[in-house]
Amino acid sequence: MRSETVFKQTFNRALDSLSSAELKSAVASENILKQSLKASRTTVRKVLDEMQKRKIVAGVSGDRFVVRKPKKSDYFPDIETVATSAQVESKFMDWILRGDRKGGDVVNGLELARQFGVSTNAIREYLNRFSRFGLIERRPNSSWIIRGFTKEFALELFEVRELFETRSAMAFATQSENSPVWKTLRKLESEHRVLLRNISSRYHDFSGLDERFHRLINNASNNRFIVDFYDIISLIFHYHYQWNKVDEKQRNRAAILEHLEYIEALLSRDPKRIELACKSHLNSARKTLLASIRHTASDAGKP
Repeated sequence: MRSETVFKQTFNRALDSLSSAELKSAVASENILKQSLKASRTTVRKVLDEMQKRKIVAGVSGDRFVVRKPKKSDYFPDIETVATSAQVESKFMDWILRGDRKGGDVVNGLELARQFGVSTNAIREYLNRFSRFGLIERRPNSSWIIRGFTKEFALELFEVRELFETRSAMAFATQSENSPVWKTLRKLESEHRVLLRNISSRYHDFSGLDERFHRLINNASNNRFIVDFYDIISLIFHYHYQWNKVDEKQRNRAAILEHLEYIEALLSRDPKRIELACKSHLNSARKTLLASIRHTASDAGKP
């Protein structure tokens, strides 16, 4: 349930806030916690009750105080703090990539629901979002067909991507100094460097990192339409080109280096550097996508 996911996300954030607190120090009031945790009063109270039950805090109402430091085992697992829709998206993208799916492949909704540990409803809702674009076609008996797309379709979509991401990158640079996006960006930078050092054996892992990096940038737009549209971008730009396995390792290595330049530009907050890095990387992504479409069309024509 969504309410449980929100509670667990808030609980983990509250644990983070207590990790640096002194023992026997007072816990902030419900009003302050409501603002700092960006949660409802009901959720905050539920979090405090759970902390009291686990003997992390003690006391009554506004007189609660810290009795022990949070431990790693106190945190809810990541999988429990991610909304079902996000779980489906992540698992579906990984299913496409690892399984080397191609246009024309059948997707069995019932089988996926069992495999992902979610309801068939969640699978149907997720796939329905793509059906109106002709990328996935619904069939009888809970099955779907993955459809390819044309060069014209890709170019139209890419034009929208460039508009959205350039605007989002500029918005990213205006984030406040204490915004959590900077910590996340630094973490992604570190992950890029680790992957670069291990590219020979881990080049498949780039797609997930690529998706998280670009989603972080687009989320900075604070525009629900840009954020929602990014699901379509994920399916196409982060996974469709994986169907072309030619020079995949080299392509992913080059993309990591471009990402690192892009990250440096974002950290500089210099609009000119950001625009240059953004457009340079998106230009490479456009070429990769078009090459993938040509390759897929070529394979389709083989006997």
